[in-house]
Amino acid sequence: MNRRTFLAASAATVLMRPQMNAAEKLPIKRAVEFEMLPPKVSIADRLQMARDAGFEEIECPTMPDEHDAEETKKAAENSGLRIHSVMNMAHWDYPLSSADPAVVAKSVEGMHTSLRNAHFWGADTVLLVPAVVNPQTTYREAWTRSQEQIRKLIPMAEELKVIIGIEEVWNKFLLSPLEMARYIDEFQSPWIRSYFDVGNVVFYGYPQDWIRTLGKRIIKLHIKDFKYEHDVTTWAPLREGQIDWKEVYRALGEIGYKGSATVELEGGDEAYLKEVNRRFELILSGA
Repeated sequence: MNRRTFLAASAATVLMRPQMNAAEKLPIKRAVEFEMLPPKVSIADRLQMARDAGFEEIECPTMPDEHDAEETKKAAENSGLRIHSVMNMAHWDYPLSSADPAVVAKSVEGMHTSLRNAHFWGADTVLLVPAVVNPQTTYREAWTRSQEQIRKLIPMAEELKVIIGIEEVWNKFLLSPLEMARYIDEFQSPWIRSYFDVGNVVFYGYPQDWIRTLGKRIIKLHIKDFKYEHDVTTWAPLREGQIDWKEVYRALGEIGYKGSATVELEGGDEAYLKEVNRRFELILSGA
């Protein structure tokens, strides 16, 4: 479904949607992923568009260029849109689990930049994909190598007061909530938590199960919908995929989650962002 079809369908069904009860809304801040905003306008205009669409916070990517980082900070302050987290950008091309010291060094450098960005922007979390299992890296190696490097990052995280949020993705690693819980617990550090992506686990699990199992380990959320039909996987518009959002709502309420949640979808213009935000509100209200 493209953006135009998405908006048309939304307009046709908006009157049929249940009304939101503000008293039952989860105490969660609605954030948008920076990459969802139109790239052809200035950073200031992008962040203002997100704010005008109703979002309260934003997650920004690693920005090694100091000018870009300063411009982004100023734009966030002017728009009133808080930068709540940083998406580390080095972990895919340069995984911490690599056997090549040069690759690991690049990955660590990327995390250092991400942690400094977060501190500069006033964000409290950096998202990290900890490892990648592939023909060159076994599961056990991914586990031990990534933990070794992350432990070296903890002193910097503590000094800057920025939590490292471990995210589960389609990297053939941390494939169950029990594993994710164990992986995080082994650090025995409050600076290592879970950055839980609701959509990423649907292919091999149920997000409400992950939420209840991880509990207080969760520091941040990614929100997106997912559909798997006829051996084809697709990312669906919010509330049109296979996720049981009411169960997700109940699970988040049960664990008392009160942090931020970042919607991570296809990008679009302000009208599209407003519709995404409306659907996001319904999810957080248990509709």
